[in-house]
Amino acid sequence: MLGFFERQRLVKKGLASSKLRRRRTESELLDTLENGAVAKVAVFVAFVTGLGLLVYSEGSPQPMKNVFISLLIFLTALAQLWISHPKTFERNSRLVLIFTVFLLHLALVKTVLVTADAQIGTAGMLSPAARQQLWWLAVPLAFAPLMLAVLLGRYHGLFATVFVSLWSAMMNSGIDRVLLVMSLICGFVAVFVTMRVRRWTQLLRAGVLIGLATWILALMFGMVGPVSWEMLGGMHWQAIGWQSAVAVGSGVVTALLATLVLPIFQTVFRITTDISWLELSDLNHPLLRRLTIEAPGTYHHSLVVANLSEAAAEAVGANATMCRVCSYFHDIGKLVKPEYFTENMRRDRNPHDELAPTMSALVIIAHVKEGIDLALKHGLNQEVIDVIQQHHGTSLVFFFYKRALQQQEDARAGGKIMNLREEDLPEVREESFRYSGPRPQTKEAAIISLADSIESASRSLEKVTPQKIDQLIGDIIQSRLIDGQLKECDLTMRELEEVAESFKHTLQSMMHSRVAYPTGRSERTERTERRDTPMPTPRPSVPPVSAA
Repeated sequence: MLGFFERQRLVKKGLASSKLRRRRTESELLDTLENGAVAKVAVFVAFVTGLGLLVYSEGSPQPMKNVFISLLIFLTALAQLWISHPKTFERNSRLVLIFTVFLLHLALVKTVLVTADAQIGTAGMLSPAARQQLWWLAVPLAFAPLMLAVLLGRYHGLFATVFVSLWSAMMNSGIDRVLLVMSLICGFVAVFVTMRVRRWTQLLRAGVLIGLATWILALMFGMVGPVSWEMLGGMHWQAIGWQSAVAVGSGVVTALLATLVLPIFQTVFRITTDISWLELSDLNHPLLRRLTIEAPGTYHHSLVVANLSEAAAEAVGANATMCRVCSYFHDIGKLVKPEYFTENMRRDRNPHDELAPTMSALVIIAHVKEGIDLALKHGLNQEVIDVIQQHHGTSLVFFFYKRALQQQEDARAGGKIMNLREEDLPEVREESFRYSGPRPQTKEAAIISLADSIESASRSLEKVTPQKIDQLIGDIIQSRLIDGQLKECDLTMRELEEVAESFKHTLQSMMHSRVAYPTGRSERTERTERRDTPMPTPRPSVPPVSAA
């Protein structure tokens, strides 16, 4: 409180700014909940309790036996999660997400199965056995695999398929082998058809395919019909029609339910799916519209980086849509001082000529912090903010560092003439010319970082040839490796080679030369115009500045 009044006093005197920089605050409590062992155990206990309540059935001859087997399956699931998905296992929020989806799936299965058993002994248009069969076909076999495949990826979807199938098969007395097999196959189908979901309508298509798989399996196991090819006229076609409709409809309803629940899980657990990335790729975003007006050079640079990084991400199996969207926003910090970056400069003026190299470097480096500030202000997701922060890593603003060293040498030479002491000469520290980092932590951030540097450097090529492009890409990647900028990401050397090949192919496609078309004017007219046109006054040269 005292700090607030002190700040207001300084603002009135003109000694402080009225604006505060937005900061990302890390709460110790949230960090403990995310990574603490106690919270992790609490998640496990809560899930085991819910699982036991769902699996326990009073009608079973040995109800505790099913609970004990379910507990053993849970321990197996934990071991599998720890071995195959260690990063997911470390994050308690991811565990809460997975086990919450599991409980929802099992609760839906339990509700439908209990409703099916309740049909015995009740009157209706269909026989009790037929109604029980209809309810049994309505079991949402693919809810958890569908949800986790879209939210966390296909490997988590496969993990969900195996274990929710085992638990679902134990909902009634004993282990239902037919339910187990149908749940496994429908889960695998759900994961397969949701590998590249980029629109909500694709989820409905996935639901139809899951429903068709359910209907085919039900037909094979005699749950639809049964169909007798020798006595087609004597079959109960109305019942078969209802059974087929329910089997296919169960997949569609599962997809509709997932469509309703997915946005909630995305918001609560801060997960960006391919569907969300596609929504963020709209170029009418306020920040991108500002770029087109205030920094058109940066906007064009971002579009080219998006093309480069998207193609490279597809080559190595990274998230291509994420690379495209993050590339759009990676340089939004340049909106604060767009004229200080070479792609937005006027040809007759370089504002860095009026600044010391250290100050120029501060302006260039500051665009990362300004970008984070704008991203937080406009509510961009954490992945975009991370790429903004990491796309330069801890690299060196080389041009201004070299200029500072040259000025130091000039000052040292002049100091000898004027008999100045060495400690009176300006000191050049390399740390003052480096970005604050961190280095790229993911494949996507590393690819965008390389694409950013390569696109900027390619603008300096006077005569573009495949050999020059190849050498440029190799030199930049080699310098990043030597500087240690790629140490903390998951890119392998083989993947780096594939990324380099992708960059080479994309740059050659974008920077190819064109055929010189004839103007349609005579050679005599052109000579006359050249003779009568006065020579333009040469402009002062502008030193190149890194695009940062």
